[in-house]
Amino acid sequence: MSETSKRPAWTRENWDRAPFNRWSFQHVREIVPTAEVWRGREPASIFSRSSRPIDGIAYQGEFGASDIGQFLDNSYTDGFIVLHRGAVVAERYFNGMNERTLHLSQSVGKSLIGILVGIFAARGQLDVNGLITDYLPDLGATAYAGATVTQVLNMTSGVAFDETYTDPYSDIGRIDVACGWKEKPAGDTRHWPTSVWEVILGLTKKEAEHGERFSYRSIETDVLAFMLERISGLRLPEIVSRDLWQPLGAEESANYTVDPTGYGQADGGFNATLRDYARFGEMLTQDGFFNGRQVVPSDWVRKCRFGVHAKFTGDYRIATPHGAYQHQFWHEDHRTPVLLARGVFGQLIYSDPASSFTAVKLSSWPDFRNNKLLRETLAALNAIKRALVE
Repeated sequence: MSETSKRPAWTRENWDRAPFNRWSFQHVREIVPTAEVWRGREPASIFSRSSRPIDGIAYQGEFGASDIGQFLDNSYTDGFIVLHRGAVVAERYFNGMNERTLHLSQSVGKSLIGILVGIFAARGQLDVNGLITDYLPDLGATAYAGATVTQVLNMTSGVAFDETYTDPYSDIGRIDVACGWKEKPAGDTRHWPTSVWEVILGLTKKEAEHGERFSYRSIETDVLAFMLERISGLRLPEIVSRDLWQPLGAEESANYTVDPTGYGQADGGFNATLRDYARFGEMLTQDGFFNGRQVVPSDWVRKCRFGVHAKFTGDYRIATPHGAYQHQFWHEDHRTPVLLARGVFGQLIYSDPASSFTAVKLSSWPDFRNNKLLRETLAALNAIKRALVE
């Protein structure tokens, strides 16, 4: 019996933490309510294949000399796929996962929202230089008053938001309760938010001037998602289906976890298959073109590629010393066009148009964040990339 076929004795407080995440990230529909992101009726887009042996590729990483086979075995891998010049060169599954398994993306899903903002902007449905309150006037009574859409998109608003994952009383802890992932702390009789929107309306303090510096705030993605819903009159799963999953020719329908109001959790509740994440990543690598069509305007994808390194300060530089953040994407090095869609516990989409290289790694790390494992992953991917382009 495979490891993930054994349902562990999880609770509402620990289902998304180690060691339960080895099972739960592939079984989210059994734990919390979800809404479908329909793949549509058209046949799935087809990847060409050009298999290459990658396990023996050697590299020097955070833990010394290694090779790709050892890396995949030792880094809590659930799924791993590599594309070069649009063809799949390696596709591997671990820990009971298979080609039809939906895997939780965590904050990789934020990058879908960054891309959707570009699609809406290209249609003339929003102005990224306009104020967020132009589209969500209810936020005029919050700390978002005066912030532009771009500042929210780049997480440079000055809104105070505590992202401490291990503190149930932090702002992100309140999101966990509001979105239905967790129960409120036992014995706490205070009012807790019953929806993500209620959390947003409660953010009334600023910690900096809008636009001053980057500070990672998961809630910013939800603000953008509510803006897209307000503009379109659709719920987020419908938007993603219409504008991404169907145009990409997704192989399987995806889903979002939903809060008690039916809101799809944009900041971390998206679930999809390894191959469909690869379709999204390859679309990025091809400057928005995939499945015979321009899914996203090419200039928007290019704008996503280069962030302002000077605003990327403090601890953010530990994992990626030359990094940046732009339009809901991380950058390995602000001087290159590499895009990273990253999520806690080791979720990653890697897109490098200069090398026609795309990779996806789905994981269930024991830690929310592990800078050594992230650097190890980037070292491994760069070693594969060098081997393929040489």
